[in-house]
Amino acid sequence: SKITQPQAGQQLELECVSSKEDSGVFWVRLDKGGTLHFIVFISSLSRVTFEGNEKTSTRFQATKDRNIYRLAVKSFTPQDEGNYFCLMNNNQNLYFSRGQPAFFPVTTTAAPITPPPTTQPGVTKKDLKTPDPENSKEEELNFFCNIFIWVPLAGACLLLLIALAVTIMLCQQTRRRRCRCKR
Repeated sequence: SKITQPQAGQQLELECVSSKEDSGVFWVRLDKGGTLHFIVFISSLSRVTFEGNEKTSTRFQATKDRNIYRLAVKSFTPQDEGNYFCLMNNNQNLYFSRGQPAFFPVTTTAAPITPPPTTQPGVTKKDLKTPDPENSKEEELNFFCNIFIWVPLAGACLLLLIALAVTIMLCQQTRRRRCRCKR
């Protein structure tokens, strides 16, 4: 994946190549705060469904050409910054691409030169640690993976609990009927 640095108001185009043509692709964005945003689902038949079950979007355009699924951000703004992923569900396995980062270029300004602080006797200077960017990316990916592992697992547990409750109710009804027939 390449680092994309769009300009304000510019169109941003992203591609996802799938080895399987018979499954659709989801496009999602992980913002700077670690929140995951659904953008669009493109089916294998090129049907497009945006957020809110909409067929069109004012901000995005999505297309499919053979096994290439494309996403275009029509006019890139600060709210569109983040890591873009495409996801594919194939044979009950979830595959997702490497993140495609899309951020505005960082502008740096020269820091004013200030004399070092003088320390008084008995006062210690503490070092401020900056967060490791690799760890924060790893935490974002772990959060992303946890969503796709725990949500289906919780759903399956709920279905099993409902099935157990229905089975117990049916068994109790069958026992009552047997008791009535024997009298």
